[in-house]
Amino acid sequence: MSLLNSHYELGHFFDEMFASCDQVRPHYRRLSERLGTLPLKEFDQRRAAVDLAFLRRGVTFTVYHDNAGTERIFPFDLIPRIIPNSEWQRIEAGLVQRITALNLFLDDVYHSQKCLKDKIIPAQLILGAKHFRREFMNFTVPRGIYVHICGTDLIRDAQGNYLVLEDNLRCPSGASYMLENRSAMRRAFPNLFQSYGVRPVETYGDDLLKALLHLAPDHNDKPNVVLLTPGVFNSAYFEHCFLARQMGIPIVEGRDLVVRDTRVYMRTTAGLVPVDVIYRRIDDDFLDPTVFRPDSMLGVPGLVAAYRAGTVALANSIGTGIADDKVIYAFVPKLIKYYLDQDPILPNVNTFLASEPLDRKHILENIENLVVKSANEAGGYGMLIGPASSKEECAKFREQVAANPRNFIAQDPIMLSRSPTWCDGQLEGHHIDLRPYILYGDKITVTPGGLTRVALRKGSLVVNSSQGGGSKDTWVLQGDQ
Repeated sequence: MSLLNSHYELGHFFDEMFASCDQVRPHYRRLSERLGTLPLKEFDQRRAAVDLAFLRRGVTFTVYHDNAGTERIFPFDLIPRIIPNSEWQRIEAGLVQRITALNLFLDDVYHSQKCLKDKIIPAQLILGAKHFRREFMNFTVPRGIYVHICGTDLIRDAQGNYLVLEDNLRCPSGASYMLENRSAMRRAFPNLFQSYGVRPVETYGDDLLKALLHLAPDHNDKPNVVLLTPGVFNSAYFEHCFLARQMGIPIVEGRDLVVRDTRVYMRTTAGLVPVDVIYRRIDDDFLDPTVFRPDSMLGVPGLVAAYRAGTVALANSIGTGIADDKVIYAFVPKLIKYYLDQDPILPNVNTFLASEPLDRKHILENIENLVVKSANEAGGYGMLIGPASSKEECAKFREQVAANPRNFIAQDPIMLSRSPTWCDGQLEGHHIDLRPYILYGDKITVTPGGLTRVALRKGSLVVNSSQGGGSKDTWVLQGDQ
């Protein structure tokens, strides 16, 4: 018995692999033929080999507030998501357009604030935002780039159109799983992979290091780059270690760094070593206890002073969080038109702002039919999926929205596209999204692929690993088939 012998339901969703019950999309035909001849026993053996490899390599993530334990092997589905070249070219162009506009927006917000004066965005939404950093008004960031690493989440609607779900501009995670997934698929299906002509993602580490080196102050011909982590208890600690190894740079915690005369140094057994660029995986609030949260044990006292003095560069820059506020997300199409005089290549999901009276009325009256999100939460937290929630849960969110409207948006439920996924001994269509990674150094680079996240619970729309999701390898083809 092969995988494709099991009953597969299309449902009322866009299916990545099947155009209809008996028609496979052209770029999936080779995969379909291989799965059709692959015995279940052999498939299970390959799955077990990948799981064992992930276990040995420590490919994990952390789930907080779970009595069953926090450390988990990252769930991985062996059936890849395949994107033909023509689709990817549009995605890539849209992502380059978006990060360009968002960088121009950040530069404007922290300098002339022309977009506020021209009423493109209501000033109170910026000036009252959680991640707006008044301390960095009129500060010129290195090379004029605010966002050096971005992970933008994409979904597909019922017609197969790509839409932007949200932007992740502070400390986007998941690139390590993209690379580990690719390594796993190369081992599990080497011949199939080779026959498809898949574009590589393995250059991500080198591309990331080049983007970081581009930020280095001019005073050093051989700049030192470090990755600053909150430490072993952070949910993405595996990724921090993985990326540091990929780039061949030290991984440090706040206690490993010290500032002397507005210069950052790393403590080593051989003495203090100057640091020129910091890839920080710590939120603004915890970076420097002398400027932000005084109780932070994770940051480096004096780091902000060194940043201001231009002796060290940070990626991403302080203050970028204002651009991935989910309320500001609703204005990105306007920002693209405003700064670039272009129409968005990748549209947003239709969004309602609770801060707007008419939108708020609509949200409060229809909350059971909407997806409601907190403006600054991540990882699937602070979210209500109205159609899948109880009356009590809807009532609780209704109270929260009414009490603090600036902190919430709502969206029409999008029936995310589905991809064939092996669950509980059969092939089922499960909902997926896509997080491509964009790097901004001397040029903008979009890694051809990204992290396809998949909801492993049947019918679930939540793909985050912290909420029970897993991932697939993403194959971007050199051609269309």
